[in-house]
Amino acid sequence: MRCSWRVPSPSARQKQVMMSRSKSRPVVLSPAERERLKRLVRTGSHPAQQVRRARILLDLDENDPHRDGPVPTQAVVAERAGVHVDSVVKVSKAYAERGGDVEATISRKKRQTPPVEPKVTGEVEARLIALACSQPPEGYLRWSLRLLEKHIVLIDDIPDLDHSTIGKTLKRGRFVLI
Repeated sequence: MRCSWRVPSPSARQKQVMMSRSKSRPVVLSPAERERLKRLVRTGSHPAQQVRRARILLDLDENDPHRDGPVPTQAVVAERAGVHVDSVVKVSKAYAERGGDVEATISRKKRQTPPVEPKVTGEVEARLIALACSQPPEGYLRWSLRLLEKHIVLIDDIPDLDHSTIGKTLKRGRFVLI
């Protein structure tokens, strides 16, 4: 009996990395865009993520007049930029999806909605100030933050707020409890 070890053939993913870069999403930069990205990479006063994406775009540029030979593979670009191949794929995909807009490709996408909806809206703030301006309950000379907190819990249409949130809201509205 003889044991023979078979070397597995490369997976589809590895073959894709070994092959030349896909031309389905070519990166074609104008001379002005190319110069702007070169300045961005050289100055060092920009966020690291922008610099990394700019380097990737410069390496993937089809119009590079100083390049000898074809555009390097994604694996080579990834190695030069010090990132994973998937990062190179994501940058070229973002460039294609954003219609070749270099600024949108290298910049961080702005969130459309905040991660958590704010509890204190304009209406809640107005109700809170109105409550703080009203007469304090019997037995108290003035409102305190903790007393406001206890009364807000009793009101159904105002969300429960912590005394520190109440204080910040009143301070932002330039309201002082005296």
